[in-house]
Amino acid sequence: MASCAVRGGCPSDYVAVSIAIFSMILLIVRSTFPFFIHKVPIAKGSAFWIPVIQVIASFNFLLAIVMAVNFLKYKKSHWWLSCYVWAVWLEGPLGFGLLMSCRIAQAFQLYYVFVKRRLPPIRSHMFLPLILLPWVAGAAVIHEKKPLNYRCHFGTYWTIPVVCLHSLYVAVLMGFTRAIRHIEFRFDELRDLWQGILGSASLIGVWVFAYILNEIHDDISWLQVASRFMLLITASILVLVFFSISIAQPLLSQISLRKREPLELKTMGQVLGIPESGLLSQREQAVDIDPNEPLDKLLLNKRFRQSFMAFADSCLAGESVHFFDEVHELGKIPIDDPVRRIYMARHIINKYIIAGAAMEVNISHRIRQEILATTDLTHPDLFTNALHELTQLMKMNLAKDYWSSMYFIKFKEEARMRSCEHEMEEMRGYDFSPRLSSVNATDDPFHQDHFSRGFTQHSHASYLR
Repeated sequence: MASCAVRGGCPSDYVAVSIAIFSMILLIVRSTFPFFIHKVPIAKGSAFWIPVIQVIASFNFLLAIVMAVNFLKYKKSHWWLSCYVWAVWLEGPLGFGLLMSCRIAQAFQLYYVFVKRRLPPIRSHMFLPLILLPWVAGAAVIHEKKPLNYRCHFGTYWTIPVVCLHSLYVAVLMGFTRAIRHIEFRFDELRDLWQGILGSASLIGVWVFAYILNEIHDDISWLQVASRFMLLITASILVLVFFSISIAQPLLSQISLRKREPLELKTMGQVLGIPESGLLSQREQAVDIDPNEPLDKLLLNKRFRQSFMAFADSCLAGESVHFFDEVHELGKIPIDDPVRRIYMARHIINKYIIAGAAMEVNISHRIRQEILATTDLTHPDLFTNALHELTQLMKMNLAKDYWSSMYFIKFKEEARMRSCEHEMEEMRGYDFSPRLSSVNATDDPFHQDHFSRGFTQHSHASYLR
């Protein structure tokens, strides 16, 4: 026990390493499950690379603990096996520091989007390196001063600043989370942040406790083995609890590893509970479409919009119609429901407005910057100018070809059939079945008419005989 406590390779060490490997595999499966199983399209920008960086930072963090705390037997004969590579750089700036910075970046986005109701003033790819600078500076100072001993332990003098740096990032994350605690999120963002805070706080507590035990009780072998086992197990749990998909992909939060049945991906409007989002009513009355009417007025008809969208998609130019459709869905959300309006507006901006978006629409730079620099994501006229520009483009390009296409002919035929079916249903609504009167003969105002008819018929029969 004494030798493996110093050099590593105790049975409990291999158990802890196995659990760490299993947690890393589970984390990779959890992060890639929606894309490989349900074929969810991969997003661009921070929606993609922030979760990827979280996975990489989690791997670095666990690997640094294994290599720096002597879980495995190996000789530190090369520079890349040095304590400063694993315990300082990989565990700090590239491990726990990077993991915390990703969560702070997500909390920063949530704060600006839902509390300030505007897009963050600094993009995530710039904010993340800035918030990581204290970790890089701290690692550089430690590397220069070289306070680690041969067992990769800090001295008492360096314990306080290292613990304070870890605690500072937990406090910053907690501050952003407290600022958004009153928001009624629909995709468990607040719950994920609190999980991250509790996980990181518990990790720091266990880390400090294990570090003190290792430093103070060097002569107690079993205590050293138990403390590092506790440290790696806690870190393995943390990386699973800490992982969260970026807020730019809230639809992925609807996908669970427990759902084995095929998943039908929903639109943002359906997930937000917008009435009749993406649905066509079978009893909707047919409306005559006049090509001379303004295109923006015609597109308000859902069946015409779906037909026009199918035609535009066949021409590989459907992003403008899809944009009109989602902005129309946004208009159904009441003004006094800012959270749902922010979700929908954020979704539209990420999908259609930002440069390099999956379905980036062709609008002027001035209109694009007006949307991105808005101070109110809930404003009812946020996308009005963009709609005007795109409607004019569709009128000049797509509309002229649509009126002579098979899509319009099919639309008119379906409208004619629905009109006939509607008339047939109205005809079936009338009741032609004869009814027997329950009125007595003496009280029946038509009794005299019935009697005279019967008397005349009887007299005529007698005359013939």
